[in-house]
Amino acid sequence: LSRTQAEKELAETLFFFVLRIFKSLHRTRQEVFKNDTRALEAARQKINEEFKNHHDETSEEKINELLKIASDVEVILRTSVIQAVHTDSNKIVLVPRKDLLQDNTPYFEKPTKKHES
Repeated sequence: LSRTQAEKELAETLFFFVLRIFKSLHRTRQEVFKNDTRALEAARQKINEEFKNHHDETSEEKINELLKIASDVEVILRTSVIQAVHTDSNKIVLVPRKDLLQDNTPYFEKPTKKHES
């Protein structure tokens, strides 16, 4: 492969990864902020703005760094964000997604022989 051909293939590969994380962020945004039009729109604008701000980036190292940040943001959104709905002036109901729910694990102040690791 010529140098230009190798550079072209690298650019196509990076573009594929950028497009994949872009779509993944938007899918996660739609799931995490379902039924919250304000949050959906704010997240959409922020994702699009960040990708647009770095559209002309050519450094492979910088692109990989940005891909890592985007991937980390997607994981945090998917695993840590929970919706809350105001029901009264002083009440909020949490609306956890199924993938956030975990089994309750009993807490033991002092391990007993039965519960020691």
